Amino acid sequence: MSLINTFTAIDFETAQGKHHSICQVGLVRVEENVITERMSLLIQPPDNFYSPYNIRVHGITPCRTIGEPTFNRVWHKIEPYIINQNVVAHNTAFDMSCLRQTLAHYSLSVPFFKSHCTYKIYGEKLNLLCKKYGIDLDHHDALSDAIACAKLFMKYNNERKN
Repeated sequence: MSLINTFTAIDFETAQGKHHSICQVGLVRVEENVITERMSLLIQPPDNFYSPYNIRVHGITPCRTIGEPTFNRVWHKIEPYIINQNVVAHNTAFDMSCLRQTLAHYSLSVPFFKSHCTYKIYGEKLNLLCKKYGIDLDHHDALSDAIACAKLFMKYNNERKN
């Protein structure tokens, strides 16, 4: 695999066990190994329904998302960073499932993109990797997780270059 210096790192938090229940998106754009953009969006999940377990994980509650737009209303902001891009997540099985299921829930088409997984690269949990490599992390805040993921992927690229 050739080096990928331009990519989008993304992370989703969900309101419940259903993957289409996205309540926060964190997105980081990296161009030539430099973070150029950061985006954090709170999203109202379907019926603004949350499980107590998910609230304990990320701290997002229905009160915080009741006035926020649903995913289909913000997709136009996210899509340019996904379509025909390299997309990096720490657990692509989860995050890409969230993206695909949410797009399907709102009858939106899934764009072409190529995904890369920092969990598969490093084989460790995000919080442990951040501690190991001195990366700041507010775990389960989608933007903080996406920034950490971007930094890990840049580190991986740098190590492969040398």
